[in-house]
Amino acid sequence: MNRILILFLLLISGTSAMAQFGRTGTPTPARTTSNEELSYLNPKEMVIGGTTITGTEFLDKDVLITISKLTKGDRITVPGDATSNAVKNLWGQGLFDDVKLNISEIRSDTVFFEIAVVERPRLTRIELLGLKKGEIGDVNEKLNDKTGKVVNENLLKTTTDIIKKHFTEKGYLFTDVTIVQRKDTAEANNIILDIKVDKNDRVKISEVLFTGNKDFKNKTLKKYLKKTKEKAIYKVFGAGKFLQNKYDEDKLNMISKMHEKGYRDAEIIKDTTYRTGKSTIGVKIDLYEGPKYYFGNVTWAGNAKYSTTVLDAILAIKKGEVFSEKKLDRKLSNSPGGDDVSSLYLNDGYLTFNVDPVQTKIYGDTIDLEIRMYEGPQYTINKIMVKGNELTNDKVILREIRTKPGQKFSKELIVRSTREIAQLGNFDDTKTDPKPININPNDGTVDIEYNVVEKPSDQIELSGGFGGGRVVGTLGLTFNNFSARNLFNMSAWKPLPKGDGQKLSIRGQTNGKYYQSYSFSFSEPWLGGKKPIYFGISAFTSLQSNGLRNNDINQQKIRLNGMTFSLGQRLKWPDDYFQANTSINLQQYILNNYNQFIFSTGNSYNFNLTQEFSRSSIDAPIFPTSGSNLKLTIQATPPYSLLNNKNYAVATDKEKYRFTEYHKWKFESQWFQRIYGKLVLKAQAQFGFLGIYNQAVGQSAFERFKLGGDGMQGFDYLQGSEIIAMRGYANNAVIPAGSNPTIAQGSGSPIFNKYVLELRHPITASQTATIFVLAFAEGGNTWNTFREFAPFNIRRTAGVGARVFLPIFGLLGIDYGFAFDKIPGVPDNGRNPFTFSISQAMNGGFN
Repeated sequence: MNRILILFLLLISGTSAMAQFGRTGTPTPARTTSNEELSYLNPKEMVIGGTTITGTEFLDKDVLITISKLTKGDRITVPGDATSNAVKNLWGQGLFDDVKLNISEIRSDTVFFEIAVVERPRLTRIELLGLKKGEIGDVNEKLNDKTGKVVNENLLKTTTDIIKKHFTEKGYLFTDVTIVQRKDTAEANNIILDIKVDKNDRVKISEVLFTGNKDFKNKTLKKYLKKTKEKAIYKVFGAGKFLQNKYDEDKLNMISKMHEKGYRDAEIIKDTTYRTGKSTIGVKIDLYEGPKYYFGNVTWAGNAKYSTTVLDAILAIKKGEVFSEKKLDRKLSNSPGGDDVSSLYLNDGYLTFNVDPVQTKIYGDTIDLEIRMYEGPQYTINKIMVKGNELTNDKVILREIRTKPGQKFSKELIVRSTREIAQLGNFDDTKTDPKPININPNDGTVDIEYNVVEKPSDQIELSGGFGGGRVVGTLGLTFNNFSARNLFNMSAWKPLPKGDGQKLSIRGQTNGKYYQSYSFSFSEPWLGGKKPIYFGISAFTSLQSNGLRNNDINQQKIRLNGMTFSLGQRLKWPDDYFQANTSINLQQYILNNYNQFIFSTGNSYNFNLTQEFSRSSIDAPIFPTSGSNLKLTIQATPPYSLLNNKNYAVATDKEKYRFTEYHKWKFESQWFQRIYGKLVLKAQAQFGFLGIYNQAVGQSAFERFKLGGDGMQGFDYLQGSEIIAMRGYANNAVIPAGSNPTIAQGSGSPIFNKYVLELRHPITASQTATIFVLAFAEGGNTWNTFREFAPFNIRRTAGVGARVFLPIFGLLGIDYGFAFDKIPGVPDNGRNPFTFSISQAMNGGFN
């Protein structure tokens, strides 16, 4: 009753010629020049003479007038819809605490309005409470655009939603967000938001339920959800945590798997998640399986180049086989091995080839297909261009590219060229992008543009380590894109002349007067610049002693000087992944009272010829995912003892070993295979044998194998041994059974073999760094004679590790390995769990 009375009084009191329309609707007196009455009972049509805005500080007044729609010159009814809507329009923006519409003046039939507003406070900053420092930084990155905005319900809601979404993506589905507003004393009409975030526990999955499935068992469907698993005690990794993005991926994967099994109509009708506990949820998926389909008749249309018989053989799909769109797509155009129909055409110049499988008939559970093809013309390569190389000369890249002007277009050769560019080591292999451009169907020509991104390839080794009971300092510099022809061109020094793909390496290592080692090497992969003939030269000198002078009778020392010349070339048989490398090596050993060898005092010379055959087909140098490395090395000295008339049975050690003689055989293989997602399996096998020419001379004192540890060449290289890494064991710890540990560890063994299985998964792969983790199992052993050799009688180890590739430092590694087999007589039974390594990788190429 009271409300009706108030409304009646308001209506009849609208006789004042001056009025105010606010969000409360209460009229109040204002100035006027007319005695005419304005009221809701007696509205009047008037012309707007102008509108002014008062009370604003940050907002544009002209924009607000536009929003009010009280535009000068418009004819409206006062009071009426236009005046009431003006207040509603402005109030609806959420920018004000109060909006009032005043009639400031009336002149005849012209009315002037004043809109008085009170702006809402603006946000100074957000203070996050209840989170760790790193979490605060991550959330603030997503909220930094809120500062300076009006604090209204929309801002509070979007801020809450952003925070909850952030933690939902990380598995915290039940995050609580509480927002408290407080005035900013330093800024007028500003607000600080104190936001308390309680993530609560990370949500785990207590159950996964399926409905609608008949042919697919629940157990099978759960396997398809690779990253959405129920929690279980035995699940150490993942432990059933729920991540929305992984769940969405799993749903797509599950339906894809059902399609592969022939259920092409399978789909998710709906899916829900529901809370089952304080920090657990259940997942329920309602499925429609549909019938299982099979391939029917497959016909071809549009093929002129290749016969139906040839295409059927490549497709390799038989009538009655379970229908799988994934298999069909793979055999038509997306086979990783390139054995699909599209590759057949694209490798033969048909650049614009297209294939479209059409389901022409579905009867019962059978689907007939017609594969419609557009062969198009054959294209010939017109030009080859390279872009993106700022330091590297064009010729260095162009000589590695297998696609040449005048050849037919070939997808296979483009892929091979991309791999060869990656093998140079000067470019980011993930960003090399070959593009066919200027496709001209009139004359059947196409240009190919190779876009590359250079990366730092020079490396520095600066370290301090512990070896031989003393601190050892190392400084090494490797320049992987050196240019010798610009050596005397000072304008090309940046800081050294670069761009010709040559390699220059300088390294020094010392702990003072007890140990010194210096080396130099240079290589040119294209000697003369026209053919891939590899040339290399290296020299070194090393000294280890007890620090006494040469004229001291108690001095103990070994000095090793050497030089190597190498020539190599790429082969075309058995295929063009093979290469051969021939080296001539000259080495001099100078020993004085050094009792770790068969002889302790005297000089020995090692002149040998090394022939190496290798094949490398890996797809990337740092983190290969497919391909292999194979290497067979044969090294031999002249058989001095068989060419002279000396009786070595009665010869002194000094006579026997003055000219070192041996023949040495080594084989190494590595295989890389992607097995699931980004997970890669590496398998490796190695074998080495040091043979003799004359039983009277016996085994060489040098060139033996030492197995165990990090594989880093240090003092042992100085002593003329070849170091083979084996994680989980100490350096040189894997010695033949029954050997004298002191002698065996010092001199090495003539026979070894080693096997490795390694699972690798990348963490990041970018131009600045490549990081991956790994789990490994290794086995290996050494023997003194072939009579004792037993290739499967090995010392075993297993563990985990990580690798970081930084362009300036190379490949850095850390591993933890557990050795299963003890080695009696060696300190700690030969075990050493932690292994650190630098640049330990099989190259497999000339670069």
